[in-house]
This record gives sequence, structure tokens and C-alpha cells, in this order.
Amino acid sequence: MSALPGSAEGTAVTGLDSSPVDSSPETLADLPPLTEQTRLEAREIMARYPQARSALLPMLHLVQSVQGYVSPEGVTLCAEELGLTKAEVGAVATFYTMYKRSPTGRHLVSVCTNTLCNVLGGQRIMDALSADLGVHHNETAPDGSVTLEHAECLAACDYAPVVTVDYEFYDQQDVESARELVAALRRGEKPHPTRGAPLSDFRGISRQLAGFSQWADAGAEAAAVDAPWSAGPTLIGVHLADERGEAAPPMPRASATSSSGGEAAEAAGIESAQRGAPEPSGRSLADANDGTDTPAGTEPGTSGQGPAARPRSAPGPATRPRSAPGPATGKA
Repeated sequence: MSALPGSAEGTAVTGLDSSPVDSSPETLADLPPLTEQTRLEAREIMARYPQARSALLPMLHLVQSVQGYVSPEGVTLCAEELGLTKAEVGAVATFYTMYKRSPTGRHLVSVCTNTLCNVLGGQRIMDALSADLGVHHNETAPDGSVTLEHAECLAACDYAPVVTVDYEFYDQQDVESARELVAALRRGEKPHPTRGAPLSDFRGISRQLAGFSQWADAGAEAAAVDAPWSAGPTLIGVHLADERGEAAPPMPRASATSSSGGEAAEAAGIESAQRGAPEPSGRSLADANDGTDTPAGTEPGTSGQGPAARPRSAPGPATRPRSAPGPATGKA
């Protein structure tokens, strides 16, 4: 990998983010505060779980929905409410890539650059959007409209290349369609996703991931949940089989049982295990001198590293000469 450790490109390729949490005075001064209402909602989340600390993940989404990332203040709030150290909370917040370390734009645009999406143009989409926005992976456009990131799989290979906005899917994209999508976002528009709920924004979806509705009323929420979508690429195999009159062969229903009353598959496994020599009541461990003739640490490329090897002629105290029978087998 040519990218330098800690660089945006290196992070995108390896998936390992070593960037620090943004705690600059300028950033912190612009953040909306975490209010008493935020604490009450955090306690509401905690009440859902038998063990309060199990609420940490949705609580991190909650503070992110207010401030746009998991800030030092957000870490402190979670630690105080859960009785954890800030180090424990920070370890979780920096483990998962959905928890951001710096303020996210109004929308989070994720471009899948994994195998299938990449082959079909995912990297070209990423490069074009990066050029249009003037940013790299995990960076935000100067106008605060969009944060751009690579994604290492969006679990929608049958719709490749895939782009998501705030985790909503825009399927079968190409360079031009993705550029127009991002341009619309920057104009303040919210193009409807290919499938699923209407587009919100990053803070709205973070609130939903915390377990709270982001919709104004029950009717709007129901409409979002029941939004229409097309599953054409996913179901094409089913439709072709139906048109051709094809069906999977029926599964055989084995009725044979073993002498012990097990099913046929279990009986087959028992017979396989018992094939050949009878199984002893206690398995005999392999001799300590069995295996490779090359002592540990002397293989090519090891530079002599590894534990010192014991000569084969001098068995260790726990070994037994091969001519001596084991206590459980009686074998020579």
C-alpha cells in the first residue's frame, strides 16, 4: 500500500482510523450543547436494557444526533450516566466507524469501493465526487453540506455500484448520476432513495439509530416505514425460475435411525467416526516429537526466532518413547 499511515487514503484502504477526536476550541465553540433533555433521553435508553451499560451504543448515536459527532462532551455524558470511565466510552466510540470523530456535514455520502462495486465503477464515482467537493475520505465540504467517505461494503452487491446518503440507498449509480445526486444535496434538495424511507439528514438518522423517531407524527413515520421499493435485481432469479417452471428439488426425508435412536445424518456421522479401528475410551495425544523435522525458529525467513528446539533424541519429561504403550490404549 503506497498510502502513508494516518493519511485519508491509508484509512480508506485499511479501514483503520488513527485520526484524533476533534477537540479544537473553534469546533467546540460551535457545537450545540447537550442539554438536560439529552440526559433524560439517555436515561430513557438505559431503561430499555437489563444492564445499563448495554445502552452505550444507542447513547453514542444520541449525542451524535445533537452535535454531529461523538464529541468529548458526548463521551463525558455517556460515562457519567453509565458509571464508566471516559476511556471505556472512548474505546467503543473509536472502534466503530459509524461514530464520527469530527463534525459531520448535513449529509453523509458513502461510496462503496469494495470488490464488485469497484469493478463496476465505485472508485471512479469516489474520485469524481472527491474532485467536485474538494475533499478526500472522511472529510467535509467547505460549505458543510456533505461529508464524503469510502465504504468497505454496503451489503447491496446486487445493486452495484451503490452509494448511500445517511445510510439510505441509491442503487446502480454511475459517475454522472452520483455527481447529480451530490449536487442536489448541496442545493438543499433531498432526492428520494431508490428504496426505503425518505431521506432525512445525518443527525436525523443518528436519532433514529438511538431509538427515537425522527418524524413529526405517527402518519409520517408509517409512510416512511412503508415506502415502496423495487427488489428487481434481488428477485430476478426467482422470476426467471417462475417463468421457466423451474423449482428446487425436494429435500429427501430420511426416516432411518441409528441403533441409538438418532436420525440418519447422526447415524452416518457415528458410522464414519467408528469406521476402521475401534475408538479407544480415551484419546492418546500425539507424541511431542511428532510433526516437522525442522526445529522451531530455523525455518527460512524466521531469522532464528522462536523457542529453542529440543533434539529429537532427547524427549522431554512429559513425552514417552514411542515403543512404550499409552495407558489408555494398550497399543504398542
